[in-house]
Amino acid sequence: MLKPEMTKSEIEKDLQGKGNFVQIDHLNRFLKDHSLSMDTKKFIFLKLASLYEASKLFGETAKAYDNAASVSLTFVEKIKHYTKAAESYARLGAFDRVDEAVRKAMAEANSRERDDLQTTIKMMYKAQAVSLESEMKRSHAVKFYEKLLDMRLSDQERREIREKLSDLYQKLGKLHEFQALQRVPD
Repeated sequence: MLKPEMTKSEIEKDLQGKGNFVQIDHLNRFLKDHSLSMDTKKFIFLKLASLYEASKLFGETAKAYDNAASVSLTFVEKIKHYTKAAESYARLGAFDRVDEAVRKAMAEANSRERDDLQTTIKMMYKAQAVSLESEMKRSHAVKFYEKLLDMRLSDQERREIREKLSDLYQKLGKLHEFQALQRVPD
């Protein structure tokens, strides 16, 4: 039998002074053991997302954001949470999951929001690729740049991405890919 509803303040009070993993455990138990309103569930999912992110558990972070989106009422909130899920999946390099989260966000968006979402995803991929490059994780960066080439880009953006890819292919000794990229017209 489910226990009665808990308020946000009761949840916050219970979590005070506890470490991240104990808080995660308590929050998951609240979800399982208590009858909760949609608003309280969303609060818990967002709290879980921030705890998972702080612990660098990006797969769990993405799931928590996805759950928060599913209990959100407004389109704007749903889009925001699905986008955060996509960002978390991108940090894992799980492109199929990124695509799924983006599809969910696109389904909730109007045409202007879709354009904004495309721009956000593009910037996220670029930032992730640059970050991976700076960490000398070139083969992972290549995947992000290749994914960017599949997106709608301006001619200038496409040239920049291709230059980055050419450089990385050479550094990684991927001469076949480098030559193939050189044969593709701008």
